[in-house]
Amino acid sequence: MSHAPVPAQNPRPAQNPTPSPSLWAAPPPPRARSGGVAFAIVGILLGVIIGLLVLAYLAVALGVSALAVGSLLALVPLAIVLLAVRWVDRWEPEPRWALWFAFLWGAAVSVAVALIVDLGVQLLLAFAEPGGSPNEAMAAVVQAPIVEETAKGIGVLLLYAFSRSHFDGPVDGLVYAATVAAGFAFTENILYFGAALAEGGIGELGAVFVVRGLFSPFAHVLFTACTGLLIGVGARRGGGVGVVGWFLLGLAAAVLLHALWNGSLTFADDAIGLYFTVQVPIFIGAVLLTFFLRRQEMRVTRARLDEYAAVGWFSTAEVEMLATPAGRRRARAWARSQTPPRTALMRRLIADATHLAFNRHVLVSGRGDVRHVTDERLLLDAVALDRAALLR
Repeated sequence: MSHAPVPAQNPRPAQNPTPSPSLWAAPPPPRARSGGVAFAIVGILLGVIIGLLVLAYLAVALGVSALAVGSLLALVPLAIVLLAVRWVDRWEPEPRWALWFAFLWGAAVSVAVALIVDLGVQLLLAFAEPGGSPNEAMAAVVQAPIVEETAKGIGVLLLYAFSRSHFDGPVDGLVYAATVAAGFAFTENILYFGAALAEGGIGELGAVFVVRGLFSPFAHVLFTACTGLLIGVGARRGGGVGVVGWFLLGLAAAVLLHALWNGSLTFADDAIGLYFTVQVPIFIGAVLLTFFLRRQEMRVTRARLDEYAAVGWFSTAEVEMLATPAGRRRARAWARSQTPPRTALMRRLIADATHLAFNRHVLVSGRGDVRHVTDERLLLDAVALDRAALLR
């Protein structure tokens, strides 16, 4: 349900009535619960069930031994991608339940949709032209990009719809889209690696692993990132039904990029040359864009927390600790050195303060609604509780 917009807020938030409060004089208020958790639980259970069905299909199609080998090798590109996603997500970490939903949607639901559509197309072609064979080039350049990117993109759109408080902008969209894509690529790699082993032996498997696992582990991430980034742009611009338009624009870009990638592998005479002249520059551009977006997140965090510091919610030293990479490293090191360690508490304070900064950024820009006003109060309470727990 959408909420009525509120006017742009004064750059200075409300004065803290008690800049040095006695934080434990009264029972702490309950922490806000995210309405997206119930959705995620249902989605995760559905993903697990569909994942088991996909696993059974792969076991029948490939054989148990080929499935086992393919699964082990598919962990290599998956680890590479997830480490990169973790780096991108470190500044404002997304909730674990949302990331699990995203991964299972990609690894199970999106794959199941692609398999079902592929089976349906083959049956239609069999009825239309008995004895004919499907056009593999058409399937790779047209069918696969449209079906796969739509299936993956819907998962990112669902995360926005049911977890708007955790979907603040393009970086969040990038993280969720990359996690969905990582799940999809993981299952797809199992299929490719297992099929290569079953059909061509170790030599064929090695060649496929180098191409998919080492040369292009981020291929699906690049495609689906277009959808996630533009959903994030829509969220940053106020959300609402207008996000659907941004979703469709991002989906079109994802489909075109996916088709270009598959087409270069299908039709190019010099696939290696095209890889280094087209695909590598696209990847480098995506990396530079990610660095830019992360720097922008840091600037927003610093600017908004400075506003809260000016009216007594934070000290200057706390802003330095919460809004700079060096400050966060020192804060986590201090938390680890305590007895007992307070690392989890420090991570929670950093996450709540960052979320508070981005929530304030939406309000200041005039794109917020009543929900953001409520969230500001809850997040200020959460920061006070986090600080008290650390100093207790």
